[in-house]
Amino acid sequence: MKRVIIAADIKAILAKEPNVLDRADIRILTVSSNEQALALHRAEKADLIIVNLDSPEMTGEMLCSLIREDKELCKVSIIIVSSNTESDTKRCLQCRANASLTSPPDSAILLEEMHKLLHIAPRRSLRVPLSIQIHIVSKGTPSIAYSENISLSGMLLYSEALLFKGDAITCSFYLPDSTHMKVNAEVIRILDKDTEHDTNHYGVKFIDISTDCRSAIEAFVEKECRHNI
Repeated sequence: MKRVIIAADIKAILAKEPNVLDRADIRILTVSSNEQALALHRAEKADLIIVNLDSPEMTGEMLCSLIREDKELCKVSIIIVSSNTESDTKRCLQCRANASLTSPPDSAILLEEMHKLLHIAPRRSLRVPLSIQIHIVSKGTPSIAYSENISLSGMLLYSEALLFKGDAITCSFYLPDSTHMKVNAEVIRILDKDTEHDTNHYGVKFIDISTDCRSAIEAFVEKECRHNI
């Protein structure tokens, strides 16, 4: 089992949606300071530590120095979160951490770094082709869209509707097994058009997805992945 020590405020960002924190093979250990992180690492020998550069009683530099100079503790991966200033960027470089992110960290980027450092497959990033019609509603206006693929985190779709990054939409559709889905989503990416006549392509991220919908999408994705092996 992988052990992850993470600062409470950083964990709160990840806890807003299903992710690596839900995995049965990951044990999450929450701390409120870098000093606690060090003590817990001495006891648990974590695989990954995610903490803030500035913390009461112990800075990120001190934490990393104590870990990297200790033969029993040094093999752990470390992610440091700091403010987006030139001085903090320089401090992070001195920490000998595996990665550094600005605060508040983008959850997608943080999860990507966690998957990479823990050497685990990011289940939410598994996308499978899906060509279905979708009824979407944005700002009270209904329209039709068509999907290209789906993952547990979102969909790639195209539509004549004009949407903007950050728009909240409601998507209603049926999976191939006739399971009806109704999910809220946010437009997080607008793909560039090759020509002005091309249909609009959007990357959307599911928001506050229900347990039933999440389970149905996960089952569909995993089934399609097994068929493609």
